[in-house]
Amino acid sequence: MYQGSLMKLQKGLNQHWHLPGNPSSSDTSSYFPPDVTFFVRGNPIEAHRVILSARSPLFKKRFETDWRDRRVVRFAKEKLSYRALYSLIHFFYSDRLEVAVDDMEDLVRICKVCECEELQKVLDKEIIHQKYAEYKSLRDIDGSQKRFILQGTSLPEDDRLPASLDRVLQKSLAISSGGMGIEDTQSVVISSSLRERDMGNDLADVCIKVEGKTFRCHQVILASRSEYYKARLYRMTGFLEGKDGIHTHFLPQLEEHDLSADSFKKLIEYMYTDGLKDIDPDQAEEMFDAASRYLLFPLKRAVADALIPHLETASSAELCHWLILSDMYGVGKIREYCLDTMACNFELFADTPEFRSMLLTIPPPSSDSSLRTTLPSAPGGNAKNLDIANILDDLREKWLEAEAAELDKRDESAALFDKRLEILMLVAQHENLNINSEVGGQEEH
Repeated sequence: MYQGSLMKLQKGLNQHWHLPGNPSSSDTSSYFPPDVTFFVRGNPIEAHRVILSARSPLFKKRFETDWRDRRVVRFAKEKLSYRALYSLIHFFYSDRLEVAVDDMEDLVRICKVCECEELQKVLDKEIIHQKYAEYKSLRDIDGSQKRFILQGTSLPEDDRLPASLDRVLQKSLAISSGGMGIEDTQSVVISSSLRERDMGNDLADVCIKVEGKTFRCHQVILASRSEYYKARLYRMTGFLEGKDGIHTHFLPQLEEHDLSADSFKKLIEYMYTDGLKDIDPDQAEEMFDAASRYLLFPLKRAVADALIPHLETASSAELCHWLILSDMYGVGKIREYCLDTMACNFELFADTPEFRSMLLTIPPPSSDSSLRTTLPSAPGGNAKNLDIANILDDLREKWLEAEAAELDKRDESAALFDKRLEILMLVAQHENLNINSEVGGQEEH
């Protein structure tokens, strides 16, 4: 899961890591501006404080003390390798290390200074292997051309990118009014000197207000994950926090509407860590909508993964609701789960008024036999063309699979299934008429 799910996060952060002189540097819309520049022997490396602080205890300490107000840091040490430092900072952003074999010893020294202990241990072992393992040597190629590549999955979980950004998020939430559970930010006066000092240490550079609560966030992370925030933050000018009389260090401020504070907290949890630990089923619909509005479409899959355990104990009525909802928002995993459950327990669902009522709200199955064998998406996979897929066509196919119908009897079995649905729809229409008659009678009385 880690390798694939982090691709968007790593790619997004890498995109916003800017090096002067790169061909893409002239396109300022393709990256989010860095806030610190390092010079090593006159060569610049631009970066973002929050990323470096998240990955290295040394950088975190320096940005809280000596480098707190500095946008340019010049290293005077002659032995400091530009290429090794470049490789390390690239690793901080991407969880993927690629370094020339000749630079590995320099990188080990930098890791030691930056207190990246686990990475240093891996490099120490690899240097020994490079020296003594003949099978790894390429004798016709010099060490500057040989590359050592390491994926973040080789390190303990706490030393990987998601865990690092999660720590950043938790610190910001603890300081934010949203993280402290404060209902009315207008009435809050932050009197604790410790908390006030920490407000700068979380390196937040934007505040987002949702339902009167303030969340301290980091622009580079929001911009790297969401095209919506990338465009909005890039055009943001003149919106200063603190205009309501609350001391907030004058951070730029945005406000979100039509979204609950609890759901926004889940939204940024996903943007920082590329995953969700858990989710309240009552939040899922709002999260599906937010994923579309904030252009965070992979969030739908993360919500689905967190929601599946709850569906295992859901009632038939709830599964009917989730089937319609997942079809509406194009959430393939939930759609497939509901269809699989209904196909395997069709008679149980057929006996419920919720299922029969649902049949009246969705298009009928296709009567064209050429469409009857259209295979549904693989269980757990992403459904394709959900905007034109027919729920009952897919349910019919899954029911035929569950019933193990012989190939030469598929059309006959499909016809029987369609006839069963027709009867259920007639029952549902009759039930609706009875309900409407009862309601009308009560209104007359």
